[in-house]
Amino acid sequence: MENKKKIIAFIQARAESERFPNKIFYKINNLPLIEILLKRVKKSKYLKKIVILTYKSKKNKKLLSIAKRNNCEVFFGDENNVLKRFYTASKRFSKFNQILRITGDCTLSDPEIIDEVIYNHYKTNSDFTSNVNPATFPDGFDVEIFKKKLLVETYKKSKSKFDKEHVTPLMRKNNKIKISNYSQKNNFSKYKISVDEFDDYKKIKYLIKNNKNDIFVNKLKIMNFLKKNKNKFKSHFDYNLGSRLSKGQKMWIKSQKIIAGGNMFFSKNPDNYLPKLWPSYFSKSKKCFLWDLSNKKYTDMCLMGVGTNILGYANQRVDKKVLDTINKGNMTTLNCPEEVEFSEKLLSINPWSDKVKLARTGGELNSIAIRLARAATNKTKIAICGYHGWHDWYLAANLKNENNLNNHLFKGLKAKGIPRELKNTIFTFENNNFKQIQNITQKYDLAAIKLEVTRNNDTDIKFVKKLRKLATEKKIILIFDECTSGFRETFGGIHKKFGVNPDLALFGKSIGNGYPITALVGKDSIMEHCKDTFISSTFWSDRIGPTAGLATLHEMERLKSWDRISAIGNKIKRNWKKIAYNHKIDISIQGISSLPNFYFKNRNNLIYKTFITQEMLKKNILSTMAIYVCIDHSDSLLKRYFDSLNDVFYKISKKNSDNELINSLDQIVLDDFKRRKIL
Repeated sequence: MENKKKIIAFIQARAESERFPNKIFYKINNLPLIEILLKRVKKSKYLKKIVILTYKSKKNKKLLSIAKRNNCEVFFGDENNVLKRFYTASKRFSKFNQILRITGDCTLSDPEIIDEVIYNHYKTNSDFTSNVNPATFPDGFDVEIFKKKLLVETYKKSKSKFDKEHVTPLMRKNNKIKISNYSQKNNFSKYKISVDEFDDYKKIKYLIKNNKNDIFVNKLKIMNFLKKNKNKFKSHFDYNLGSRLSKGQKMWIKSQKIIAGGNMFFSKNPDNYLPKLWPSYFSKSKKCFLWDLSNKKYTDMCLMGVGTNILGYANQRVDKKVLDTINKGNMTTLNCPEEVEFSEKLLSINPWSDKVKLARTGGELNSIAIRLARAATNKTKIAICGYHGWHDWYLAANLKNENNLNNHLFKGLKAKGIPRELKNTIFTFENNNFKQIQNITQKYDLAAIKLEVTRNNDTDIKFVKKLRKLATEKKIILIFDECTSGFRETFGGIHKKFGVNPDLALFGKSIGNGYPITALVGKDSIMEHCKDTFISSTFWSDRIGPTAGLATLHEMERLKSWDRISAIGNKIKRNWKKIAYNHKIDISIQGISSLPNFYFKNRNNLIYKTFITQEMLKKNILSTMAIYVCIDHSDSLLKRYFDSLNDVFYKISKKNSDNELINSLDQIVLDDFKRRKIL
């Protein structure tokens, strides 16, 4: 190896790891992981110099002392453009014409493997050599070596953010250079010894401890140990997955380890979409746009805050009122006047009602309504239709039969943790099935009949009127849950379209345009029982909620938002129908105008939903098969959405079977509340 002096090792490392902060400074045998890596790499017989490549930050400066005591150097370069960091470092150390790249998460990088890769590189006279394409070594033994001139060429050609962040992908795509790979006979790529998360650190610590605390344990001993402990070290990640994941996707991986259920709201769970592609977290939002943690911009043709933002994200008039409130103070010992003003506004919109009770979430509000109905009637049994939250009283419907709630938005809901004593307190009926609810009222003495007036299916006016008559005759409290439907088709509840007044009505989601506020309005004979039973919560008295609610209602009224979003929704429905027809695909379109959705007839909808999401993401559009319409869904945005969806439907039309479509997926589809791999 006459060119020994011309090979330099660049170790890419940083303290600010997103999944495992400060991981390079975690210690084994009183040595930081990065120092163990340096000491191992230094045993290479072909490397003349080793440099840690990082960027300037308070935490990264700690690398200076570690490098110094190991006769290495630290180079501070560009923080975000890692390729530029390598390029400028190569200019600083200009006498070296070959660059070896190792990442800081490869704590157990093996000097023998490093030398074998280098030897192979020179033997084949290659421009680029690695041991990962295809991978046969454990994830954590990764090595790449390339000519300096190739680095310079790659840097000058790089355009995408991805290429700038990950250094070598553009090199590997270069078909004008000679690329070689160093492999071994036995494939150990299914094992993982790189340190991406805290659990990985514990595993490496365990490996070293069980090899006589030898930080220089060689590759053969490591691989034998992996074979004996295969379940512990088996990789659950694709090779170099971290380089392909965005900041939001990496955060989702982290959140699942520290947040029960991964996040706070099921409908925002990335597993419902595409965990490896879905941006997962946002940094800012405006109108119907949002930006992920990498500042990538998306158009929301999907959930719009899960129905909370009829006026679009960050509505200027609503936000100004809220900011004024924040500046004046949100919580005090005294009550805020806005809750009175907001309540007055709600009662004026629904003159059949007498009193208001405010909360902050739909689930809370539903439980309040049930408590009041039971208190007012001294009865316990409730008949329900639709989705009404997560609380015990609702999930109790599945105590008798775990399928009772299957047709009420979600299926597969478990009644775990629900007291068995609540069995036979909740009975379900289907929308427009009057005979079903009639039979329930004949069999049981009900406190209340509670339903979502409409969601996916058109509700028959005759059905609602018959419900009203039945409830009145049998002295049953009639409750309309309009947390989703309220203020979308009318200024107030959708029940206004039917000319039928309930005894209690619930409003949520949209009435605060993204701020937490919900409202129960009802007749005094029922609402007065708030005095007889304990219904109270500290943060129901905050000032922001009713301030946002009042501002939102005023803005809705000014813009006649319900008419605008209904018109937009009808346009969406027409174009869905047209696109499907043009590609000879049979779909069914349903839902109210402002909350339209569709499904594929006689097909596996989960697969098709996943494919749509996947393909629309490539166009920076968040999309499934349903849209919560907002006033900012402009004609120009709709045209882009329809053009993009048309392309997706064209691809679907060219697939002869579900299996063909499955092969085009990211290998996962939604199966109830769990993701399952497609084989």
